[in-house]
Amino acid sequence: MKTVSLIIPCYNEADVLHMLRTELYRVCDPLTSFQFEFVFVNDGSKDDTLPIIKSFAETDKRCKYISFSRNFGKEAAMLAGMQYSVHSDYIGIIDADLQHSPDLIPEMLSACEEEGYDVAAARRSDREGEEALKSALSGAFYKVINKVSEININDSAQDFRIMKQKVVQSILAMPERIRFSKGIFTWVGFNTKWFSHENRERAAGETKWSIRKLAKYALDGILGYTSSPLRLALWLGILFCILGVIIGVYAIIRRFAFDELLMESFVMLYGVLFGSSGLFMILLGIFGEYLARVYTEIKGRPVYIISETNTK
Repeated sequence: MKTVSLIIPCYNEADVLHMLRTELYRVCDPLTSFQFEFVFVNDGSKDDTLPIIKSFAETDKRCKYISFSRNFGKEAAMLAGMQYSVHSDYIGIIDADLQHSPDLIPEMLSACEEEGYDVAAARRSDREGEEALKSALSGAFYKVINKVSEININDSAQDFRIMKQKVVQSILAMPERIRFSKGIFTWVGFNTKWFSHENRERAAGETKWSIRKLAKYALDGILGYTSSPLRLALWLGILFCILGVIIGVYAIIRRFAFDELLMESFVMLYGVLFGSSGLFMILLGIFGEYLARVYTEIKGRPVYIISETNTK
């Protein structure tokens, strides 16, 4: 009998956990050729998420939990779940809020078990119900990262997926601490079957992804999978040097050929000066972001800290 571990990152999901368990049991219990375990990762929740998860574990040995000492983020929760679940034949990731439909799990397992795929992953067929600003920013982000990076990330891809053990082992072999899983999932490759499904509203509670968090996540993705911003500094530096020479030559010609010292030349010169100073600060910020990531990796701090678990 093949074993399946379903990783469920949780942050303040008390309102939806009972519904999630009901849905998972409804879908997974009839799949008698697989042995399931449900790995709940409590990411420092401030509500009753942990007590509810622990009550699940008391009545069902298939329910495992890992609880962090504080909120480390979904990326850390997925990593912790994969590190624990690597013993299983198949490892899946599904959100707790029921925006990912458990009904896809049988088809995903069939794709891996019977059709020979290494990964079965979900992608949204629409963005209905999503805020217009978030949708626009998300679309812009994927266009940018796919232009400047070496990988091509599906703009509707989700974390909801089921992977063979060898895929997860490859993911865990990547030691970086600032993680961007959508990029990692793409970078490791493997034969993937995609399943489209309609966007679903949360079953309960509120979204944890603010514009600020999404922006940080996007920045991690871009800086983690391309060095193009660093090359941008070189080309912009060359451009501004050429522009400075042209303005200087223009001012000299006006002064000696026409015996004029136009005020407009000074205005233009000051405009270029302020513009180049602003550009310099932006580029310095880009260097700082890359340097900060190097600093974080060198420190070698753990991605997460576990306060309690029943997985030992």
